[in-house]
Amino acid sequence: MQKELTKTVNGLNLGAATTDLVAMHGATPVVQRAGAAQAAVATTAPTNSSPYGFTSSAQAAALVTLVNELRAALVEKGIIKGAA
Repeated sequence: MQKELTKTVNGLNLGAATTDLVAMHGATPVVQRAGAAQAAVATTAPTNSSPYGFTSSAQAAALVTLVNELRAALVEKGIIKGAA
């Protein structure tokens, strides 16, 4: 069954439930993703020794910060659930 955008007092809602099939940019419509892989990345003390391959601990820390920010943005928009 095809659904339309729902207009609310707070804006527009695309996919009113986590089981609604939603797609963007021509992809196959799917339900909201959920899984342990979407949990926030733990920030442990980074290292620049093998096998990690970072040139500095700052580079590794920046990567963790970026991944968590991307995750937060996807969760905020409802594109991913964020945790199991």
